[in-house]
Amino acid sequence: MNIKYLYIILCVLTLASCKKFLDVQPESDATKEQLFSKEDGFKEALNGVYTYCATLDLYGGNLSFSNLDIIAQNYDFPDLTSQNLAAFKYDDPQWVGKADQIWTNVYKAIGNCNAILEMIDAKKSVLQAKNNELIKREALTLRAYLHFDLMRMYAPSYKNNPSAKAIPYVKVVSINATPFVTVKEVLDEVIADLNEAKSLLRGSDPILAADYRVGFPDKTYPDGTADSLKSTENRNPSLFLQNRRHRMNYFSTCGELARAYLYKQDYVNSLSNAKEVIDSKKFPWAKQTDVFNTNKEQRDKLFYTELISSWFLGEDGKKHVNNRFSDNNAAFRPTITQKDLIYELGAGGDEDWRYRQWFLDDVGTKLASLQKYTWNSTPQRNMHPVVAPAIRLSEMYYIAAESSFDTDPVKATAYVDSVRLHRGIRTLIPKTILKSDFIKKIADEARKEFY
Repeated sequence: MNIKYLYIILCVLTLASCKKFLDVQPESDATKEQLFSKEDGFKEALNGVYTYCATLDLYGGNLSFSNLDIIAQNYDFPDLTSQNLAAFKYDDPQWVGKADQIWTNVYKAIGNCNAILEMIDAKKSVLQAKNNELIKREALTLRAYLHFDLMRMYAPSYKNNPSAKAIPYVKVVSINATPFVTVKEVLDEVIADLNEAKSLLRGSDPILAADYRVGFPDKTYPDGTADSLKSTENRNPSLFLQNRRHRMNYFSTCGELARAYLYKQDYVNSLSNAKEVIDSKKFPWAKQTDVFNTNKEQRDKLFYTELISSWFLGEDGKKHVNNRFSDNNAAFRPTITQKDLIYELGAGGDEDWRYRQWFLDDVGTKLASLQKYTWNSTPQRNMHPVVAPAIRLSEMYYIAAESSFDTDPVKATAYVDSVRLHRGIRTLIPKTILKSDFIKKIADEARKEFY
């Protein structure tokens, strides 16, 4: 990979506003010292990172709905480039160009995180104490999240070769290229950033408050529904502190730690962090009445209350997922047979809420369209915004299951059964299952969940 792409972090040296923060060559001559001279400057800079991460270049497209989805072999592709990528032919010229683009854009987002972290401790006097801790935690978690995804895409796995050269772990804004380090060193840096983020003042994150209730911003409730059952995610008078699940909140940090420790095969710490999310009971399981709402416009197809973090999709992102999956000429469509096989039709799969709600079969073409990310036209609104999931409650259960199997296989199977039961599948996993079969079962279940 060409190191020159790392130089894009220079864009953070001249910043003026949230939009200009993302420009490689901003028109304004305002310096970063001017931007970070006020608390609003830090907020704008951090919002800019989220805005950029949610674009088609990153999690609003390439890293959620495109290349990795092709590699998962979930679809039937008519074009040769997608077929080559699904067959792991990474020397395809179009894929090489896309891989370089992803590399560049991830490091651009990392550079913007570093600009915030470089200034935040020196500028404590301009920030409220809680906002200082909150912004720093989010920037550290974003930096770790981005590096960890990049490593998993571009480097050998930790299990196969922890000493292999991986990627640069960039922590400074500099004109000098950061050297590549090993898989183990990247993973250690990811875990260090996340543990530092987790150690910051817990009370700075509104999601930890007892009265912070996860829910739907636009759900039509029956008359007389108690306020205690409704979401409070938009009630904070500060817009910056609303919708904590559209950001890297405290539980996002725990969830990413659970991922990283599992990757490192540190099952004790992986289980501990996954359980912290699970045991918080902040993220209620999707309700059957919401998933199968008689009003089709109000159905919850994303299991929105279970999302720990997500990327908010703007109009471009919504059009992108529609073109990819939902319209009559969608680029990504599985064959009906392919979809039925993934969801184990005939072995309990016909009960699966995901199977029943996410797909629309076209018997004529023998293809299915994914309806997971469709949205409604006015005046009726979705119960929730269209988002790209970043970390899910179900994943914490899968991680807890894998991390606990060696010490408590009965508990481990119960974790996976919990997800299955909350997807309408009543068949339980045998308690005597072999570990190799259990790991395959988790992978099969995750493939259904993350489709």
